[in-house]
Parts: sequence; C-alpha cells; structure tokens
Amino acid sequence: MTLNVYLSGEIHTDWRVEVVQGCEGLDIAFTGPVTDHAASDDCGVAILGAEADKFWHDRKGAGVNAIRTRHGIENADVVVVRFGEKYKQWNAAFDAGYASALGKPVIVMHMPEHAHALKEVDEAARAVAETPAQVAQILRYVMTGKLPA
Repeated sequence: MTLNVYLSGEIHTDWRVEVVQGCEGLDIAFTGPVTDHAASDDCGVAILGAEADKFWHDRKGAGVNAIRTRHGIENADVVVVRFGEKYKQWNAAFDAGYASALGKPVIVMHMPEHAHALKEVDEAARAVAETPAQVAQILRYVMTGKLPA
C-alpha cells in the first residue's frame, strides 16, 4: 500500500528532505508546494501577465498555487504542515484547516514556543511534532506498526 503524503508549509529550510530521508524504504509518495520562493511568488504574472498593483500580482500567484496545493491535499492520505521560525505562514494554517475539513489526518510541526499561537491548529491535528525526525517516525509507525528503536 502506498501512502500519499503532502508536505505543506514553511519553504525556507530543508525539513522536507529530512522527512523523506527518514522514511527511506517505506512505500510513501511525497508531494508538496513549489518550494522555489521566487517561482511561487511570480507564477501568476509569469503565466497570466504582469500586474502594476502588488495586490493583484500576489493574488494571481496565490490562485495558481492554490490549484497545486488543493489538488495535493485532496489526493493525500496524510498532510504534514510545518510552521517555521516565523510562524506567520498563513497559507500553512489554511492548508491544515482545509485538510482537516476534508477529513485528512494532519500532522502539524512547529517549535514549542509557538504552541499557544497555534493551539487551534494543533487541536485539529492528529499529532503535533517538533522535528522532521518525529514526523518521519510517525509515518514509519503508521506504515509498519513498529516503534522507533
């Protein structure tokens, strides 16, 4: 059985690589957003045409990115949502809520000092982790039923 996992949220660190490496040997297909920040920001205007107003520039990009994100979440068996150092990744909060509303199991990952600010997001999650290694261990347990050594 292949487990489809969507890795959402913070794009400025290599946490996704750590999760994928921690799950080597498991039948897991990972997907996620475009992590090239410039490409993600500019995809709308690059495809649909320039905008003089930054609001509409961002709006075009958000709309195009939402097609990929929503498709990935809808086709996932599990959604992992990472909030980085600067936890104000509002898109990550949306992704967690959207996945939860679809009945998808959500694993949230953030630093302990953000627990209060993210308490409602955490409540919607099936698990709250602090590290990519913990996320990988959760996924390994889900796939094998075995605890970490």
